[in-house]
Amino acid sequence: MNLTALAFALMALLLAGPVPAVLSRATWPHRAPRAALVLWQAIALAAVLSAFSSGLAIATQLLVPGPDGRPTTAPLAEIDALGLPLWVAYVVVLAITLFIGARLIFSIASVAVRTRRRRARHRMLVDLLDRREPHRSRTSNLRVLDSAEPIAYCLPGLRQRVVLSEGTLANLSHDEVTAILMHERSHLRARHDLVLEAFTAVNTAFPRVVRSKSALGSVQLLVEMLADDSAVRVTGPTPLARALVACAGSSAPMGAMAAGGPHTLTRIQRLSDTEPTLVVSLAAYVASVAILVVPTIAVAAPWLTEVSRLFNA
Repeated sequence: MNLTALAFALMALLLAGPVPAVLSRATWPHRAPRAALVLWQAIALAAVLSAFSSGLAIATQLLVPGPDGRPTTAPLAEIDALGLPLWVAYVVVLAITLFIGARLIFSIASVAVRTRRRRARHRMLVDLLDRREPHRSRTSNLRVLDSAEPIAYCLPGLRQRVVLSEGTLANLSHDEVTAILMHERSHLRARHDLVLEAFTAVNTAFPRVVRSKSALGSVQLLVEMLADDSAVRVTGPTPLARALVACAGSSAPMGAMAAGGPHTLTRIQRLSDTEPTLVVSLAAYVASVAILVVPTIAVAAPWLTEVSRLFNA
């Protein structure tokens, strides 16, 4: 059990810090953003599960079988058996695990509530400020704002909105506007906002000393690349590249997903990359499965067997 808890703890630390740091510096995810996003999700899920599994493995040390073969309900009684220093260490690790779990639940709830409140308020504003004809506004989720600056972003959720400005419609060609619309509607259709919410919650839940600062930024870039790919399939790379340049300096409210942003140059350069991605994607998918399955078989199976024996005694 000591080795099981240690293995899970090391796995959680590696997947929460060093592994994301290395992956965020790689360039191959730009050629296979969908597979890379799956890999990022597998890493995040494995980190959370490993942290909880380490704490549960420690808990079994504090609830060792009594004379009747069942777990004790008096963890303090194990001080004599384990020794005070080791017992304190076990309790600290278990407390940290429970703390991370509580923070994760709180983060998921708070991020979801805050984000939806912001979107609801902003959705009401863009509906009021919409410059389109009233009958067209009722039959479309597109809203147009009276601004000369090129602006393009979307508001995800059940009542979705795609927001453009008069400057966007005036300065962009028909194909470029189509590319921007396809980009934003791809975000809405694929619900990329839910992926970002999950990573935001996980990033907040883990302590600063072990979590990776680059994971959330890398995932944000990948979802933008996926939306770019959807637009390219409709209009080709050139109209989208021109539209991204025009909207590069635009901003969006919190909770929205803007077409421009700090990674615009990287995204434009990527549009000319035609290197095949099948092998890279396959390798990423295999790695995703391995990260979740192999540790479970190698580390968790013996622990689960022991726990089953313990509670069925």
